Parts: sequence; structure tokens; C-alpha cells
Amino acid sequence: MQTTTRRTRRPWTSYAVGAAVAAALLATTACEEDNANGPEQTAPPTPSVSQPSSPAPDDATDGDDATDGDDAAGTDLCTMEDLTFATSNYGERGKPVRHVMVVATNSSDKECEVRNAPEIMLGDAQGPAPVMEGTEADEPFTLAPGDKAYAGVLAMGGNRDTYEVTFMTLTLGSPGGEAEAEEPVELEMPTEGSFQADDGQRVTGWQPTEGLAMRPVTQS
Repeated sequence: MQTTTRRTRRPWTSYAVGAAVAAALLATTACEEDNANGPEQTAPPTPSVSQPSSPAPDDATDGDDATDGDDAAGTDLCTMEDLTFATSNYGERGKPVRHVMVVATNSSDKECEVRNAPEIMLGDAQGPAPVMEGTEADEPFTLAPGDKAYAGVLAMGGNRDTYEVTFMTLTLGSPGGEAEAEEPVELEMPTEGSFQADDGQRVTGWQPTEGLAMRPVTQS
């Protein structure tokens, strides 16, 4: 008698499950190998550190300090030793002297400042000629070696008793008030012999130009 063997067919789902299990095993094996080799090294992010900014220089303060330093150093006031003086008749030739120009030249080898007005005595006057109001420079000005400063003298204001001037003296006085007035020097006369003056005489402040010094005098 012949025996027939029947093969039972497995459903397709069994193969699918088996394939899924095999894939899971492969994935597990791969993870274990990765863990065995150690975790992936990732460089930590570099922290951002804010660098403190350097404070900007205070321009205004630096400027003030520089200015203060310059003022502290300063330029010395001119002394009688720094200057030489000359005079001239500032009028028509042959006419009586009424306007006199005084020129101070820096004959030293350094800069110096002039300010205010010279003290000028016309002969035997009781005191220096008064300064004409509004004729002094607003600020001291610097004379380099060889530079000149100018002052004008009005000898007669008019309608007053006159006297004869046979000599003239000049001193810088104490223009800054820092020291005693220096001794006066005798000026060369602006004309031969003598000239007349009265109590209306005036002198201007030092000016950097001839015109600024003499205009107030000639217009008086």
C-alpha cells in the first residue's frame, strides 16, 4: 500500500515575521558594536565670551589737560631786557609834534608776551600819560624774536596849558601784577630839541600793528 506524505504550507505571514525578527537582530548587533567602539565624540560648542571693550579716551578731558599744561608752561611776559625802543614823530614834517609812535622790538632770542600799556612820562609830568580807554588789546600777544609792538602817544589834548618836553621815559610797569615795576629807560626824542605837551596827553595800549596803535591817537 502506497503512503502519501502531505506537506503543510506555511502561511506567508510566518516568513514576514521571520524577516522582521532577523532585521531587528541585525540592528541590535550593530548598536552593540557601536557601543563597544565608544560613543561618537562630538566637540562641545565653544562658549562665547564677551571681551570687555576698552573705554574710549575722553577727548574733551585730554584736550583740557593739554590746554592746562600749555597754560602752566605759558610764554613769559616781555621784560625791559627783552625789548628795545624807538620813537618817531607821527605827523607832517615841519609841524609841531602832537602824535608820537613808540615801537618796542623783541631783541631777545626767545618769544615773549606784551599786554596792557606802557607807562610813558613826558618830561616833568606829574605821572605817566593816562591810557586811552578802549585801546588796550583784548588778549596778550606774543612777540617772536624781531617782532614789534606799537603804542601811540597823544602829546596835546588841546585847550590846556602846555609845558616843554625835553625828555621821555618808558617802563613796562607791572603788566601782569606778578612783580614790581622795572626801572624806566629814557627814550630817544621823536624830534630835535623839544616839543610841547599838556594835561590832555594820552597813551594807547600795546598793539600788534601800527594802524591799531596810531588810529585812536590821530583821530583825537
